[in-house]
Amino acid sequence: MSSKYVERVLAGVREKNPGEPEYIQAVTEVLETLDPVLKANPQYEKNAILERMVEPERVIIFRVPWVDDKGTVRVNRGYRVQYNSAIGPYKGGLRFDPTVNLSVLKFLGFEQVFKNSLTTLPMGGGKGGSDFNPKVSPHTPGKRCSDNEVMRFCQSFMTELYRHIGPDTDVPAGDMNVGGREIGYLFGQYKRIRDEFTGVLTGKGLSYGGSLIRPEATGYGCVYFAENMLAVKGENFEGKTCAVSGSGNVASFAAQKLMQLGATVVTLSDRSGTLYMPKGLGEKTLKDIMTLKNVKRGELSDLKVKDAKFFPKKNPWQIVSSVDCAFPCSRQNELDGKDAEYLLGHGCKLVAEGANMPSTPEAVATFLKAGILYAPGKASNAGGVATSGLEMSQNSGRLSWSAEEVDAKLKGIMKAIHDNAYAAAAKYGHKGNYVMGANIAGFVKVADAMVAQGVV
Repeated sequence: MSSKYVERVLAGVREKNPGEPEYIQAVTEVLETLDPVLKANPQYEKNAILERMVEPERVIIFRVPWVDDKGTVRVNRGYRVQYNSAIGPYKGGLRFDPTVNLSVLKFLGFEQVFKNSLTTLPMGGGKGGSDFNPKVSPHTPGKRCSDNEVMRFCQSFMTELYRHIGPDTDVPAGDMNVGGREIGYLFGQYKRIRDEFTGVLTGKGLSYGGSLIRPEATGYGCVYFAENMLAVKGENFEGKTCAVSGSGNVASFAAQKLMQLGATVVTLSDRSGTLYMPKGLGEKTLKDIMTLKNVKRGELSDLKVKDAKFFPKKNPWQIVSSVDCAFPCSRQNELDGKDAEYLLGHGCKLVAEGANMPSTPEAVATFLKAGILYAPGKASNAGGVATSGLEMSQNSGRLSWSAEEVDAKLKGIMKAIHDNAYAAAAKYGHKGNYVMGANIAGFVKVADAMVAQGVV
């Protein structure tokens, strides 16, 4: 049962934000776990911390006009949700996808506040993007937007966004469909307009201020977090069968790190379906998939792999015959209650989220009831933004760290996130519950900063 304080705030959120299911889901998931810390710290209610925390500090919505290769004027909608700056400048990715709307970005921004708090780095939370789809040409069915079309869109998007961001104000990064190409175009336009070279974006190319290990960071970090969970039980990944969803950077590098640690990865997926490899993903196949996704920008259905079967429009949680660990690394709400039951029935003992909120509330409840090792995305996928924070530090100091230095720092941060979440859960009587632990540990740091800074 949630406290009257939590119920009152949640009722207000539902009333003020009708038609925003993802946002309401994210807020509910966090607030319903905070009762122990709210009871122990009455100053949070006195200072209306929850009421202030569920409201973004600023929401920016703007039009993005651009011209396609046929000379037709197109118009998309752009967003930036600057959610909370209590512990540092707003920090969070940009997402270009037709599913982008205010509900999705508010949910992502809200989650980002706690995720960034957990990293131990001084970063607030934000998120942004557009309903622009670089995967679909607006004039040629079956084709993607050309590089020039993506460039023109990014330049138009940044022509408005630039006035709202800066290295000490708001530092966006990449997210879904915003990779090195898009970050390069965005950074170039910012530099052109502002006439300054600053670390205003992260995920940049190595030749102009990017950090080594940044593309790998979210996937590697997710596996490092899971490795720490297994260590609590005296186990490791050697010999374990792992199912991974997605096939972008997060999924691919999670799979790579799992293989390096001795696990067998049996699935990768995308919107076209799931590639099931009962004998395990090989290094050459993984390299081919990375080329397919990052260079050819194709679908897994285009790939022919020996000793593998492709299941159209299926996700991994519906087809694996035996699995020890699951890594949902695709998108929000991709894994529902039935999928969770299927995984448990086929031997799953660990779930670590590489995506943002990929498990529905029913799935989370199923995992927690079963008592398996379950890591929520705000903890286990924080490696990406943590390394973005390291990129900010390198940019500020005009430094460049080696891959080994960045990877060592990433490992240390993921261990600290794990240990803080584990300790917070134990402190408030929920030992082993990483959902409670991550939410409480992330919340307390931000809440204390908000109390200290007054009613702002």
